[in-house]
Amino acid sequence: MTDLPHPPTQIEALLKERIGLDAAAIGPAVIARAVDERRQAVGARDPAAYWNLLHAVPDELQALIEAVVVPETWFFRHREALLALGHFAAHRAFGDGERLLRVLSVPCSTGEEPYSITMALFDAGLPADRFRVDAVDVSARALERARAGLYGSNAFRGVPLDFRDRYFAPAPTGYQLSDKVRAQVRLLQGNLMSPGLLGNEPPYDFVFCRNLLIYFDPATQRQAAQTLQRLTAAHGLIFVGPAEASLLTREGLTSAGVPLAFAFRPAQDAPALAPTSAPPPAPYPRPWQPAAPAAPAASVRQAPPAAAMPAPRATRMPSAGGPAHPPSAAADNPLASISAMADRGELDAATAACQQYLTGHGSSPDGWCLLGVLHDAAGRIADAHAAYRKAVYLDPGHEEALYHLAALLDSEGDAPGAHRLRERAQRHARLSHG
Repeated sequence: MTDLPHPPTQIEALLKERIGLDAAAIGPAVIARAVDERRQAVGARDPAAYWNLLHAVPDELQALIEAVVVPETWFFRHREALLALGHFAAHRAFGDGERLLRVLSVPCSTGEEPYSITMALFDAGLPADRFRVDAVDVSARALERARAGLYGSNAFRGVPLDFRDRYFAPAPTGYQLSDKVRAQVRLLQGNLMSPGLLGNEPPYDFVFCRNLLIYFDPATQRQAAQTLQRLTAAHGLIFVGPAEASLLTREGLTSAGVPLAFAFRPAQDAPALAPTSAPPPAPYPRPWQPAAPAAPAASVRQAPPAAAMPAPRATRMPSAGGPAHPPSAAADNPLASISAMADRGELDAATAACQQYLTGHGSSPDGWCLLGVLHDAAGRIADAHAAYRKAVYLDPGHEEALYHLAALLDSEGDAPGAHRLRERAQRHARLSHG
């Protein structure tokens, strides 16, 4: 048998039991292809024979998991979360003495996320002796690639690539990550569905679990959310993907209030991580952030922003996570309210509100750019394209829309087009900032 249109139900059930994977979420055809790939590799004549072999041959289940779990990630994916991490971590590191900050990335795939976390913390001014990153994945093959630290061009998409110059060296087949970054990360094989995962470790200050829960059914999502809270300190933060924010809200977690970072505090009462008057610096101008960050608390050293990031334009609107405004100011800052709505995981409601805003403010490039971000977060790529292009049409120098549009072109394989848009954004930034 060369074609396997539908994998055996018992194999789907086994994968759900072992790694929490919901076949309906990932698509039965994906599992079918992986099963057929492994069946042929081990010489099983049919699915029934492979089912028997799956239990008889050591490590075959792990090999099947490796075939099913296809990593799709890149450095500084959803950069807002990483900048928020740097902001909160800097307040912690420079405000409470010598305590070591601990960060967890699960699943860590081939290493792009934990290494991005490390680079973001270095860029925020944290010295190497003040933090450690644990990175966990079920895939031994992915972990081996992470240990090698060698990445091709596909790992660098859609963001300013200044970090590559700082932390990578060109290699014959790609880019080699620096030892400085690799030394901060401990790579571990583990399964989020295992009750004893990291049971001997103290809770983490920051936990990243992004774009995994969407592949679980509701019961497994609740179980995973409970595990994430167990792994997170009472004062800590959990970062999830855009489509997973509503799940954590339903589980009683509260938003940290950083627009589009999708960061949440555990359900138990916890003190604020840092003063909310200083939102994290943006990677490029955001329509809902202030022209400059508020001054930090006197006892806290201000962390420098990542190098080579364009400064926000003076016309940008205030951040939803920035200084408090009197009630009368809310009507003057609708994009901030929409951004806050998105941060709570209410993507559909935020999108509808943004569209309603644009019916009366159709010439607002900031509004169109925010609509593009919302479509992007929800996976509506064609709609995101159209919104970003509208923003650029209205304001040819709109840096955020140019960078986001470049990210989309990168993800579609149009590297030259993405490069042209980034150069255009940088050119406008130089002109506007002197």
